[in-house]
Amino acid sequence: MTILHKSKKLKKELTTFNIYTMATGATVASGFFLLPGLAYAQAGPAMIFSYLISAVVIVPTIFSLCELATAMPRSGGVYFFLDRSMGPLIGTIGGIGTWLALILKTAFALVGMGVYVALFFPNIEMTPIAVGFAIFFALINLAGAKKAGILQIIFVIGLLLIIVCFSAVGFLQLEADRFSGFFDQDINRIFLAAGLVFVSYVGLTKTISISEEINNPEKTIPRGMFLAFGTVILVYLLGTIALIGLLPGESLKNNLTPVASAANILCGKTGVILMTIAAIIAFFAVANVGILSSSRYPLAMSRDHILPSFLRRLNKKNVPQCSIMMSLLFLLLVLILFDPMRIAKLAGAFQLLLFALISLAVIVMRESRIESYDPGYKSPFYPWMQIFGIIASCWLILEMGWLPLLFTVALIVFSILWYFYYARNKVIRDGAIYHIFARLGQRRFEGLDTELRNILKEKGLRDYDPFDMIITNAGYLDISDDLPFEEIVRQAASLLSKKINVKSELLVKTIMEGTQVGATPVSHGAALPHLRLPGIRSSQMVIVRSKKGVRIKIKNEFISKESTNEPIFAFFFLVSPEENPGQHLRILAQLASHVDDDRFIENWLSASNEPELKELLLREDRYLSLFLSSNLKSAALIGAEIRNLKLPESTLIAIIHRDEQVIVPSGQTILRENDRITFISNPEGIKELYAKYFG
Repeated sequence: MTILHKSKKLKKELTTFNIYTMATGATVASGFFLLPGLAYAQAGPAMIFSYLISAVVIVPTIFSLCELATAMPRSGGVYFFLDRSMGPLIGTIGGIGTWLALILKTAFALVGMGVYVALFFPNIEMTPIAVGFAIFFALINLAGAKKAGILQIIFVIGLLLIIVCFSAVGFLQLEADRFSGFFDQDINRIFLAAGLVFVSYVGLTKTISISEEINNPEKTIPRGMFLAFGTVILVYLLGTIALIGLLPGESLKNNLTPVASAANILCGKTGVILMTIAAIIAFFAVANVGILSSSRYPLAMSRDHILPSFLRRLNKKNVPQCSIMMSLLFLLLVLILFDPMRIAKLAGAFQLLLFALISLAVIVMRESRIESYDPGYKSPFYPWMQIFGIIASCWLILEMGWLPLLFTVALIVFSILWYFYYARNKVIRDGAIYHIFARLGQRRFEGLDTELRNILKEKGLRDYDPFDMIITNAGYLDISDDLPFEEIVRQAASLLSKKINVKSELLVKTIMEGTQVGATPVSHGAALPHLRLPGIRSSQMVIVRSKKGVRIKIKNEFISKESTNEPIFAFFFLVSPEENPGQHLRILAQLASHVDDDRFIENWLSASNEPELKELLLREDRYLSLFLSSNLKSAALIGAEIRNLKLPESTLIAIIHRDEQVIVPSGQTILRENDRITFISNPEGIKELYAKYFG
């Protein structure tokens, strides 16, 4: 089987605030500025319930997307998740369909602001203006996701400030009688309005397509998404209450500029101008994120050979230039040739279908039992949350009528034809669903496990992973003789057996069997024999340096190919509890990321003692080596008793080098001049120590 295409990675430069502003800005435009009047026509003042019902329906999708994105932070979002869970055919349907749907929604936003512009310029032609802004936002995106993110922050901060002021002033002038008949509405009409405003929440999901460009995605994605979701609900609830309380029913019903009409009551023409500016900013925010997120779909599909290869190219700034230009081209065609206000609504049913498939993807990934599927966030109430998401999405699809269904079928048929006539012969890959089939005796795709392990290497350790302590407490063997691999295994097993109270014979047998079946990763002159056992409390390790090198043939799990008969100079024998496979794999992935450094073996062989070897494996943001001298800032530590030191929280002194000896410190240990001490802490603690003693 072929290995998945490796391409240059995008820059990880987006923060929680970037994700928050992108998700928020991509969501509030139509839901607050356009749809309230239409929803009121369906459900009257009870449209508030319609917004809440729609929010409940989107919850399973948000939870599922956060889980998938923290496990597989890759460009392409929905495409990537569906492809890796259910195979390239479903991935092609999801990728092409989502790409076109995002383009339609972006075109809708650019033209949709025209209803507000028309309040002051009724005869203006919006299409040339929309084309101009489409090109402008594409140029911003060509400068990189960070630049687009900065622009989005400006848009959203300004937008939210205006909405807060509008709602606050509006609440002071509410008329209670406007809410009469609140509980008298037909429940069917409330649900019908819920189906109408459901599209208001779709923007929350757009940012998932850029998860590859997010710093620390395991924390950033859930935080940004949930904060945005909470903000959007507040905006919709407070905003719709203000609109209902300010506008007479006949004025609000079917009003496409309800916010401007309400602002006219509050502040006259000044209010109309202000809220028109807010509406334009909101639609700009949608367009900006729309171009950014839609462009990542051709990039991801091109990497997997679903689309032509030129779409995966990155420019000097690591920006997918061709993919952005392709998305811009299709956007311009939609703006010039079609009526985006009409055809954008047709994509709603397809998006709901994708939401159902996203919930299904979580079920497939979990039930595949691939150990390297290791999301930083797990959806609660599994699998009932996902089952509810599937049922709710399908129900809303049926409520949307036959035209959106027909559009959805057309997209599916086109995607299937594209896959079979263009992509099928270029792709040798299956999804996680075959791992479920494997449990029933059918085939599975091992390349997916390899890809997920490589993602683990990129994501790194979690804060609670005890990697540093495992390295610090690891047993150590320094072998100068020409010993065979089996003898090294026996000596390492002897040390491990004392740490975990397991017979060394069992360890030797298990390690050798794992090696024979290709379960020991090898890379750049290092081997990582590993196993998980029941009944042990914590992970333990033995580190071995073989100065002459040992030649063995072992399959490399992390790059999915057999190693050559290269000499192995470093061995890391890792044993972990059986109950925590994710942590075990993260520790292995962290070791692999160190040994993949081109200079690792050179530094490994030149290290003079055990502490220097171990320091090669400790993360730079987690440790600090400090030399104590009366001529340096570290002089303040000389003569101090360790237990009396005021260290940052969660900081400890792991190793002390003194007179060519290694001291394991205790609270009573007194630090001396010329000691070299190694601190272990969290990144914030290391920064504090560095600033104090170096900075």
